Amino acid sequence: MRTRSGALALLVLLLLAPVLPAQADSSPGVGAWRDRGVSESLRRSGADWFHTWSTEHPGIRAPRGTTFVPTIWGAGSVTGENLRRAREARSPWLMTFNEPDLAEQSNLTVRQALRLWPRLERTGKRLLSPSVAYGGADPGGWLDRFMKGAERRGLRVDAISVHWYGGDFHPRRATQQLASYLRAVHARHDKPVWLTEYALMRFGPTRVPSPRVQAAFVRRSSAMLDRLGFVQRHAWFGLPAAASGPSTGLFRPGARITAVGKAFRRAALS
Repeated sequence: MRTRSGALALLVLLLLAPVLPAQADSSPGVGAWRDRGVSESLRRSGADWFHTWSTEHPGIRAPRGTTFVPTIWGAGSVTGENLRRAREARSPWLMTFNEPDLAEQSNLTVRQALRLWPRLERTGKRLLSPSVAYGGADPGGWLDRFMKGAERRGLRVDAISVHWYGGDFHPRRATQQLASYLRAVHARHDKPVWLTEYALMRFGPTRVPSPRVQAAFVRRSSAMLDRLGFVQRHAWFGLPAAASGPSTGLFRPGARITAVGKAFRRAALS
């Protein structure tokens, strides 16, 4: 039996314990590019934020309350003009180096990225890590070597950015696989995580599941991402969809919403 003095001591400890703020849900966003009606699509999507793999968003008019997050895409993007645009952007965040681990994307060595990093720091923005395509939790992988190099050099990285495309077209299993990957990334680097591109998609040749399956994955993955307190933001790939045929996009040209778009909007506005 607990003594009276012990119970009082426990009560005092509980009263003095700090009240931790509730973790906000992961903020939903989209990758976007110029398309007929894209500004209206962005407004109707329910997205809190968007990115364009660039420091600009030509042809896209952001609705009130929707934030544009600029990106320094690759080594050739580290120019005075792009850095100026990044500094002047309203977002306090800057995305960096798109899939440097792929030859067909920004294709940077870890050494190159680390050498350029101080110029990004001087923008005064909070910096996301380079957005690797694969292996964000792998010991000795591109991101692991970059983060260790940044720590040795005293460079600042404020959050981790990763991409993920699921080849298992079963929504429940795919959601579990994505959750496992993000947990491993967070455990490896111990920083907040942004999922800046994701969808169900197989490559070589590119294949996507039916709209029904993709929409079910949107519903399940959105709920899962909100439960992972370390995931600050996530961005679906992408906002526009092809005029016809299979697509992961949320809106076809002319702001015509897809089944995937309806699922995304319901999740974003819930």
